[in-house]
Amino acid sequence: MTQPSSVKDLTLLGHSENRLPSTPEEATLEVFPNRSADRNYWIELDYPEFSSLCPVTGQPDTAHLTIKYIPGDKCVETKSLKFYLASFRNTPSFNEEIVNRILDDLSGACVPRKMIVRGKFSPRGGIQLTATASYPDAGLEELG
Repeated sequence: MTQPSSVKDLTLLGHSENRLPSTPEEATLEVFPNRSADRNYWIELDYPEFSSLCPVTGQPDTAHLTIKYIPGDKCVETKSLKFYLASFRNTPSFNEEIVNRILDDLSGACVPRKMIVRGKFSPRGGIQLTATASYPDAGLEELG
């Protein structure tokens, strides 16, 4: 079967790649053309099994990530997103940094009209942390 030229550059989708990148720097976020770029619509992606490492203790942190965006000319290919998010599992970083990094990397890859990344991290020491960041940088009332 011949792939349409609009997706010919995707390297993970449709291939049996099973080696996850070991760091976010090693991961590749792939995009494809938005065929409905003349319309504003939301794409919402849930990743309930996110994990990373605490940069102080080395203990694992887990979170439910939600990525919501209005695409511009490009959409994020979800298999590459899965590999990218899984690459954080051995990355020591504070929860707030992770949410902002994911927003920066994703908005840089697909240049959406609007994007919100929310990480609801599992409680540590009885405190549950949720961090939310948006592109372009929104007012606080918009993030609530």
